[in-house]
Amino acid sequence: MPNEADVSPSALAPLRQPMFRMLWLAWLAANITMWMNDVASAWLMTSLTSSAFMVAMVQTASTLPVFVLGLPSGALADIVDRRKYFAATQLWVATVAVLLSGLAFSGLLTAELLLALTFANGIGLALRWPVFAAIIPDVVPRHDLPAALALNGVAMNMSRVIGPIVAGALLAGAGSPWVFLLNAVLAIFAFVLILRWRPEPKTSSLPGERFLAAMRLGLQHVVQSPPMRAVLARIFLFFLQSTSLTALLPLVARDVHGGGAGTYTTLLAAMGCGAIFAALNLARLRQRLEREAFVRWGTLAHAACAVIVVLVPTLWVAVPAMFVAGMAWIATANSLTVAAQMGLPNWVRARGMSIYQMALMGGSAAGAALWGYVANLTSVTVSILVASVVGPAVLLLTRRHVTIGAHDEDLTPAKPVTRVPPPAIEIQPGEGPVMVTVEYLIDPARAAEFSAVMQETRRARLRQGAQSWGLFRDTTRPERYIEYFLDENWVEHQRRLERFTAADLGLRERRLAFHVGPEAPQMRRYVAEDVDARAGSAETP
Repeated sequence: MPNEADVSPSALAPLRQPMFRMLWLAWLAANITMWMNDVASAWLMTSLTSSAFMVAMVQTASTLPVFVLGLPSGALADIVDRRKYFAATQLWVATVAVLLSGLAFSGLLTAELLLALTFANGIGLALRWPVFAAIIPDVVPRHDLPAALALNGVAMNMSRVIGPIVAGALLAGAGSPWVFLLNAVLAIFAFVLILRWRPEPKTSSLPGERFLAAMRLGLQHVVQSPPMRAVLARIFLFFLQSTSLTALLPLVARDVHGGGAGTYTTLLAAMGCGAIFAALNLARLRQRLEREAFVRWGTLAHAACAVIVVLVPTLWVAVPAMFVAGMAWIATANSLTVAAQMGLPNWVRARGMSIYQMALMGGSAAGAALWGYVANLTSVTVSILVASVVGPAVLLLTRRHVTIGAHDEDLTPAKPVTRVPPPAIEIQPGEGPVMVTVEYLIDPARAAEFSAVMQETRRARLRQGAQSWGLFRDTTRPERYIEYFLDENWVEHQRRLERFTAADLGLRERRLAFHVGPEAPQMRRYVAEDVDARAGSAETP
């Protein structure tokens, strides 16, 4: 059965929230500028060079920064003021658009310079996406989150329609410099909308996380989360395959269908229309299909449509095929995005979603480069056909080992029920590491069951920020177990208590069900002693 969180009462329900509506309009404007820039850059590249590899590298240059800068941008989005950070990223995009427009008007653009500025624009996208992904769960109720993410997909694909149409009209009538100039105007409009957003301030008595530690913890959290690892594998493989069509679409329009900029934008707009249509109907489809089924059938449908587009050189066939490809694309991407959002607590959401975006863009960048290289060696048609076979084949081969779960953990923030006595000594925030031990008394006959639960406990402790974890058994008392874990310092130990969720409470109850002692398991906390410093101070001259 589909997950309850995937069922929303209305596809448009999140737009009733004024804050979400304003942010959604900003996101729509921002993505229109992205698509206009990509369309204009890709088409301009075909006039600057005849290399299929260079044409495909436009998309690689646009997406590679997200792969390289994803985790740092996610860490920043989790530890700084998200409103100011979001606005700054949009201002960067506007500045790049102004520079690109000026160079295009002056006729100074070369293929290499165009790639460099496309990469610079991609830096803005890399910094912008994680913070927006982290904002959405804060402004809509949990049951509306799938619909909100689908509406984000609608914004993306409306921009996929509007951007190429406007860009195509300007390319045909005025030229690429005017596309880049309009990009700058829309980017500034999105910047103004973002400044109007007034989020609720974060409430915590603890100092902010350090940048490098925040990156380490974000990566550690995802590594220790089996659902997130499955989502990352799926999104990388899907975009590795599906990017073959979008990256080589300018050449498909020109070589396979014998058209120009109008044919290219028509095919791209058809794909966007299909994605919008599917996004508005996903709520009904989620009542019948699980996320894994969406991913499986979406991958197969997209591959089949790509084959039709390159084997049937008729626009009347290619346009409906692109429409269905857009439906398959949004159904797959939205299902995986919902799974990622539901698998992340709020305190690490931007970092987790940035890693998700790294996997997505990494698959996209690798796919664009790979299939562009294959197209150079063979042909555009052969390259897309190979991608359309490889993608579903890998999906089928890994279906038993990598699956998207049908049930989400409750990651609502919760307070630990264990009452920890205050320290009897003065401890500075930076002192550490801090070691915590918990003593359990377990029926030896249930040792295997207890071990399985403690494996889950290990992952949970590490996801919360622990540096290491271990479980020891007493050699003289077989029923006695000692769990230990280390936090980096005292303030990180306190911060871990703020990261407790309802799922952690449930896991704690499962652990306690094994304890057979007359009292609750004994918890003790230890702070590291700087032995060398004390020994040095005790020396006499």
